[in-house]
Amino acid sequence: MVYSDRSSVEDEHPVDSQTALYFFPDQQVSETRARWILRNGSKSEKAWVVSHLLRFALWEDIWTYVSRDEVRDIFPELDLPETLAAAWAKMLKIELVTAAG
Repeated sequence: MVYSDRSSVEDEHPVDSQTALYFFPDQQVSETRARWILRNGSKSEKAWVVSHLLRFALWEDIWTYVSRDEVRDIFPELDLPETLAAAWAKMLKIELVTAAG
């Protein structure tokens, strides 16, 4: 998922290419912007940031942006591959609901 409704966030906090975060490989996102979204964004915007953290960030970097409780709260909204979601669910002790099939 690519975050497409950037205008409102960028109006508040423009992207600063000098501080682009490594865990957003598909576009440049500054630390200021990521933290603003985590504080003030909609649930889907927060899920977008957390999904990138869990997919691409180093372990120690993840927890400087979000707590385990915050990840648990938004977990159903995250965009993660099934195997990665299962691994995170196990680590965070979350019961993962999957479609029966």
